[in-house]
Amino acid sequence: MLETKVLLIEDDPTIVENLSAFLKDEGFEVISSDGQRKAMELLEADRPKLILLDVTLAEGNGYSTCTAIKAKYDIPVIFLTALGDEFSVVTGLDMGADDYISKPFRPRELVSRMRSVLRRAGKSGGVVHAGDLKVDTEKGVVSRQGEEIFLSALEYRLFLVFLNNRGKILSRGQLLEEIWDVVGEYVNDNTLTVYIKRLRDKIERDPQNPEIIKTVRGLGYRMEVS
Repeated sequence: MLETKVLLIEDDPTIVENLSAFLKDEGFEVISSDGQRKAMELLEADRPKLILLDVTLAEGNGYSTCTAIKAKYDIPVIFLTALGDEFSVVTGLDMGADDYISKPFRPRELVSRMRSVLRRAGKSGGVVHAGDLKVDTEKGVVSRQGEEIFLSALEYRLFLVFLNNRGKILSRGQLLEEIWDVVGEYVNDNTLTVYIKRLRDKIERDPQNPEIIKTVRGLGYRMEVS
């Protein structure tokens, strides 16, 4: 099984050494940088699937680095920092971060967060088919018979949650947990209903009789296509 490549941007060599060793045991390949310039070079050369980014760096800072990354690459970013106050969290998310974990953190919690972010971002790589839908997870494009289906950011993330859990029943609570913290708006139960309807309107041939995302009465929803 191929290891998932991760870029760790951190200026503390002890953290780099210990975290790299732990993540390797968990199936990740870690490359590292202590500042923005080298990080951008590694991004261009190695194209990692996920970035772990500290706020305080030897050169530059995490916020500016995150902005530079997001301007050029569609790669998920998780902030790692001792600055766990609400302002710092909000600032990081406003910069485009996909998640935020405060130091000191439990390594297994970090790995769980990493895998969750990778699932949401659909970074398993390549092109995936769901029935007659074609999903390019690198470009974030969904199409049918060569015609692109334009999804909003939240609709696409919701679609990826179903795609990565095909055949499984997902409760409304599970869906809310997956998407609430990765969008710039509050998502409640009523909002979820609206977005599922919008998603069906776009991806189903007959939204009134959905064949892709089906309702499992009393339990939730399930994507049935293979």
